[in-house]
Amino acid sequence: MAKVAREVVEQAGVDVDKLLDLLVKNAAAEFTTFYYYTILRFNLIGLDGEGIKEIAEDARIEDRNHFEALLPRIYELGGKIPDDMKEFHDISGCPPAHLPENPGDVKEILKVLVEAERCAVRQYTNICNMTAGKDHRTYALAQAILHEEVQHEAWFAEFLGEGPSGHFRRPAGETSPYVSKFLE
Repeated sequence: MAKVAREVVEQAGVDVDKLLDLLVKNAAAEFTTFYYYTILRFNLIGLDGEGIKEIAEDARIEDRNHFEALLPRIYELGGKIPDDMKEFHDISGCPPAHLPENPGDVKEILKVLVEAERCAVRQYTNICNMTAGKDHRTYALAQAILHEEVQHEAWFAEFLGEGPSGHFRRPAGETSPYVSKFLE
């Protein structure tokens, strides 16, 4: 643990234990979303599903990156993730993105995807609100992840006909500029 990191955040008026609880729950959400998006992506088949598969893959990989970017900050502030995978899954800040009853229904899969992203947007907005002007490092991380989660929501909402997202697929192997700086 970085003792001074926690100390200055506490002195700035942030309840670090509450913040850690949110960060760990979001890390759990990111890890489980990566897992469930893998399953959802495999079920995006047919003419409709194939067009969405690449976008789901972008979101899946970026969610894994979010998990990996959150862990250092959790440990810097004196927290840790559970040793037990089931416990980690069950504390997720967002509900699991399970396959819909009819796994061949692409529109239903899109609804699952968009709702998962909407939950993430709410979670990171809460962290940003808690840390703005008080914990610059956590705020910058949460804000970077929030940018990507908003993009993910817009991508899936566009496929549901809710409006244009302006999404352009990132070149293969290229990570988003928002979170990549936290993965170094």
